[in-house]
Amino acid sequence: MAGTEALLILENFIGGKFLPCNSYVDSYDPSTGEVYCRVPNSGKEEIEAAVEAAREAFPGWSARSPQERSQVLTRLADLLEQSLEEFAQAESKDQGKTVTLARTMDIPRSVQNFRFFASSILHHTSECTQMDHVGCLHYTVRTPVGIAGLISPWNLPLYLLTWKIAPAIAAGNTVIAKPSELTSVTAWMLCKLLPKAGIPPGVVNIVFGMGPIVGEALVSHPEVPLISFTGSQPTAERITQLSAPHCKKLSLELGGKNPAIIFEDANLEECIPATIRSSFTNQGEICLCTSRIFVQKSIYSEFLKRFVEATRKWKVGIPSDPSASMGALISKAHLEKVRSYVKKARAEGAQILCGEGVDKLSLPPRNQAGYFMLPTVITDIKDESCCMKEEIFGPLTCVVPFDSEEEVIKRANGVKYGLAATVWSSNVGRVHRVAKKLQSGLVWTNCWLIRELNLPFGGMKSSGIGREGAKDSYDFFTEIKTITVKH
Repeated sequence: MAGTEALLILENFIGGKFLPCNSYVDSYDPSTGEVYCRVPNSGKEEIEAAVEAAREAFPGWSARSPQERSQVLTRLADLLEQSLEEFAQAESKDQGKTVTLARTMDIPRSVQNFRFFASSILHHTSECTQMDHVGCLHYTVRTPVGIAGLISPWNLPLYLLTWKIAPAIAAGNTVIAKPSELTSVTAWMLCKLLPKAGIPPGVVNIVFGMGPIVGEALVSHPEVPLISFTGSQPTAERITQLSAPHCKKLSLELGGKNPAIIFEDANLEECIPATIRSSFTNQGEICLCTSRIFVQKSIYSEFLKRFVEATRKWKVGIPSDPSASMGALISKAHLEKVRSYVKKARAEGAQILCGEGVDKLSLPPRNQAGYFMLPTVITDIKDESCCMKEEIFGPLTCVVPFDSEEEVIKRANGVKYGLAATVWSSNVGRVHRVAKKLQSGLVWTNCWLIRELNLPFGGMKSSGIGREGAKDSYDFFTEIKTITVKH
């Protein structure tokens, strides 16, 4: 247990009120391995209460004008921004990421999610066509769907929760959100801001707990017509099965096995630091992280040497250390899973050039039991290896050589995922050509993770169904109706 510190005890937020639960699960501080928080272990009963609150709040909230809803979202963004430091500290402690990352990425982006959708909701237009020869006018209207079920993951807890809540309520829906039981603290803190922002009771309900219990109750509820989920593929399969009898609208974002393709004319001064970031930011726990690096043969040995040197400088430290580039992984089970891939690679005859099992990690005594791992680079590995096929979701990347453009496109596309890719080249024609041929929902060229929230975000193949963004999220969180008037 966490020394003398009192445990933080979270409560569900239903119908504008914090409600205790009769059962709890432990949540750990990843940097120490100690229990520091208790999260409600909710079930069917809590989902029923949340559905009732959301149903009751829907007529009033959906009847508000987009301008009124926009003002409320803007107020919420301002309140969150005023508490940025408090939220950043909490996110870092709960998730294991560095405070620096939470302060510069997670919380600012959460604020931006509310601001962005507060603005974009004011700019949608509908379609209209005329058929003069039959005296008819056709037009479309969009209406909110109803109660949205939102299930968000543990890697970017508040960032991805708000990316769902903001467009859902901006469009006039009410929501029931279930954050990951591993990272529930910032969602609970957000609940305290909702009434201050003027969000009426029942518009946003947050129910905490385990996926197989409370997640299933939410997904299979007949009065929740729409589910937005970010997480793993097996969970998405289960969601699809449970929602099938009700014909629910689904948005599923399921991670990737993202390639970086580095051509011989790449600017390595920019490419190497960016590829270090794309491989190891947030401990490699981002669905957009690079885990397969294909380098053209003529520059392969130079790239590898410089990349390994740069990886060794990527400091692993306690999350509060301002000089740390990387903190702790989310859980003991996840750390063991990531380490097991290094063992498998070694057993297959691959070379581990730095990191796990090669270099020594030094940590303060209090953090010895934390879930830390050094950033790890693997080479001499076959495309058929599990390390090159499966999403590992940790600070581990594989570097392999390639000869031709045609060959590397085929190899990059040779996995079941298709979320993101990066291409490094100074040849504009090649950049466009390769980007077009990659089976990937997002392609960054000569950069990584520069996001334009107006444009579609999402993946192909097993990386999911649907897209998110200004227009795509609005389309998803509304129903469209075509009306014909004969005059």
